[in-house]
Amino acid sequence: MKKILFWTLSFFALALVLQSCDDEETYAEKKEKERGWINDYISRHNINVITEDEFYQDTITDVANNEYVYFDDSGVYMQIERRGNGELMEDNEHWELQIRFTESIVETDAAQLSSILSNITYFDTMMCTKSGTSYSASFTRSSGLMYSTYGQSVPTGWLIPLDFIKPGYADDDYKTLVHLIVPHSAGHSVASSYVTPYAYDITYQRRP
Repeated sequence: MKKILFWTLSFFALALVLQSCDDEETYAEKKEKERGWINDYISRHNINVITEDEFYQDTITDVANNEYVYFDDSGVYMQIERRGNGELMEDNEHWELQIRFTESIVETDAAQLSSILSNITYFDTMMCTKSGTSYSASFTRSSGLMYSTYGQSVPTGWLIPLDFIKPGYADDDYKTLVHLIVPHSAGHSVASSYVTPYAYDITYQRRP
């Protein structure tokens, strides 16, 4: 009788474990859901997606036509609204950039963080280095909104515009403005952990 009871309890315990495993989403399923959220966002916002080949003909995204270029390797979508009147970053250069941004949840369109809409003290600073064709960067201002929320690591998706924008030291035309859709694989730690995409409006401006 004890042996029968033992195996009965073991069977139910195993069944609960298997049911729990079935209820848990796989990484592939989470990525598929993320792709659906991004596609819905593109549709809701009437975004016209262009290929890298089309973009590299002039490195312009037609804002009037709401164009975003899709980068195959990273999965990032980018629109350049203001390129800036400064200079492109050169190899082996080190820049300090002042960053303001609004972060929105792609699934719901809800704005989650913003240093564009909020007090001036919440801007971030980013130290950036170009080595060959790659960039490395970290947030350096502990009171900045990205730094205080997610830490020093800069999402790799935020570095993609640096190949194309020309931020300067002054305001207005020298301040660049880009719009990004960043999948979890090119996002911050929370995006990566929860397989969640975010949309961004970001201004980049050089600091003396």
